[in-house]
Amino acid sequence: MAEWLYEAGIGEERAALVDDGGRIVAAAIALPDRLRLGAVVTARLVEALPGGAGRLDIDGREALIARLPAGVTQGARLTVAITREAIPEAGRPKPPRAAATDAPLGEGPNLRARLAESGLPVRPLPAHAPDALEAAGWSELLEEATSGEIAFTGGALRMTPTPAMTLFDVDGPPPVEPLAIAAARAVAEAIRRHDIGGSIGIDFPTVANKAARQTIAETIDAHLLPSFERTAVNGFGFLQIVRPRPRASVPELLRADPVGAAARATLRQLEREPPGSPRAHRLPAAVYDRITATPDWLTELARRTGRLPRLERA
Repeated sequence: MAEWLYEAGIGEERAALVDDGGRIVAAAIALPDRLRLGAVVTARLVEALPGGAGRLDIDGREALIARLPAGVTQGARLTVAITREAIPEAGRPKPPRAAATDAPLGEGPNLRARLAESGLPVRPLPAHAPDALEAAGWSELLEEATSGEIAFTGGALRMTPTPAMTLFDVDGPPPVEPLAIAAARAVAEAIRRHDIGGSIGIDFPTVANKAARQTIAETIDAHLLPSFERTAVNGFGFLQIVRPRPRASVPELLRADPVGAAARATLRQLEREPPGSPRAHRLPAAVYDRITATPDWLTELARRTGRLPRLERA
């Protein structure tokens, strides 16, 4: 039976849904100190915007509200629920979205709670146990997310998050019809694996046969979980999918802060080292600087392992 593998890591929570064959079919990473989906918080109206919208301040963090309650003026406080988490984007990160509510204050479910809501078993992974997450292909998933290169039988995908949409480009040798059909399944699986929402564009090889284009679209339908909407494959081989986007995808999170992602991956390795391992570790300069500039990480590492390794700047 499929199950979630979960780690409460240093600097992040991480999880992977692993199928009966031991393969990762879905993954999630959650960072601390973020406004979580479903959180109910007190906000202050900083600026009223056209159309009844507003810009909010929530403990020093910006959020947007699409419709302000009647009578709320600049500087006033109101209770809001977070309806979409922050989305990192190059140049102009999207702040969280909020809606006015009368619900009681609360932080919103963390990743562990979200996994429990799925109804599937959740297996926490202690650092001293065998690395089931790595055995399922965690490092390979992170490499896919950061490089965008995804291989499948008969071809390859290139995944590129952009401010407008996440794009998938299909590459491979002819014949193009079986290539495109195989790519459709690979794209659907990658969307789920990397928790990609919002607008998604797929550039398939141009397929002249209308029946083959329909088979490509039906392959997407068969392997991509609801809910989503899509177009047909047009004559140029392009298909667009729109899915809910409540939070950033795994590629967006990792690419927004690659040094932080590498630092957290390093801490995961250090936490899992057996007793008696070498105490000195040479780290890339940027990773060393990030870890040593975050003393809470080192304190937690020492608490969990009973020792503090010596880190050196390469």
